[in-house]
Amino acid sequence: MLINLLPDFFAVLQSTEPVAAYHRYMAAHRAILDAYWHNYVIEPAGPHFDDVVNDTVTADRDDLHAMLARTDVVALARTAEEQCRQLFEIDSHIDVVLMVGVGAANAGELVVNGRGVAFVCLEHFTGATNPTTHALGLDPELLPMWIAHEIAHCVRYTSPQSRSEMRQLVAEAGGNYSYWETGRSATLRELVVNEGLAVQAARRLSPGHAPWEYFGYHRKQYARIRELEAVLSRAVADDLDRAGLGLRLRYLSGGMSDEARTVQRHVLPERGGYFLGARMVEDAIAEKGLPWALRAGALELQSVSDSAARTA
Repeated sequence: MLINLLPDFFAVLQSTEPVAAYHRYMAAHRAILDAYWHNYVIEPAGPHFDDVVNDTVTADRDDLHAMLARTDVVALARTAEEQCRQLFEIDSHIDVVLMVGVGAANAGELVVNGRGVAFVCLEHFTGATNPTTHALGLDPELLPMWIAHEIAHCVRYTSPQSRSEMRQLVAEAGGNYSYWETGRSATLRELVVNEGLAVQAARRLSPGHAPWEYFGYHRKQYARIRELEAVLSRAVADDLDRAGLGLRLRYLSGGMSDEARTVQRHVLPERGGYFLGARMVEDAIAEKGLPWALRAGALELQSVSDSAARTA
């Protein structure tokens, strides 16, 4: 189901007391927005939260208004949602949410009370950077690609046919996803292939983009990661069957220090695990198909890859 939070957000900005209106907006959409803040921003309470809210309601939105005037984002999202439903053979409840965030993730996945949620924050898709909103300046034509990426995660977390660690952890948490708790509990192998599958799913739904765009990389970062693929593969090998939040942050998160990303005297590129994960699942998708791969356990995916290597 498509959930469009844009009208409610713009009503906040038009209010005579926008900060108070934002709090009412949060209360009206508590389940989704609390999960967004907890997973991708900060605890939604206290002085820092109030500062972020104030910055959000006073930011310059000219770029967002201009993009929405020329782009039918609702139609883009509806089409992408339907294409994903067919391509991924979706068999669980997944909502697509159009929203304006607070400059954190450009897109993300959630599970709230058993329902998958794939959200996109449209301040990042205006085609122009904006320091007041921390916007990335992504082209709105990339929206279907990112929606597909996040829906693929939701399939892995919520499909009744999924054998993934992530589905088990979400179920154990009462049908709710936590980036932090799954980061602590899931093996690095699961976390890496989870991102790799989403990258490959986005490629199949929305082909034709520059290869680095599917990973959220810049061109130079993509070139550097390709150069270091052998180094990355050796570095990650000893960690794949371990679990720990630091591993998720080292291989799959941005903003980490060089020291935190140093393995065997090499400073690993930020978010290099996305590239490795995409490589790790290629054979399984080719042999078994994307719907099967999205639901397979990480060791099942590895077994297919090992079989392909032996017969190559």
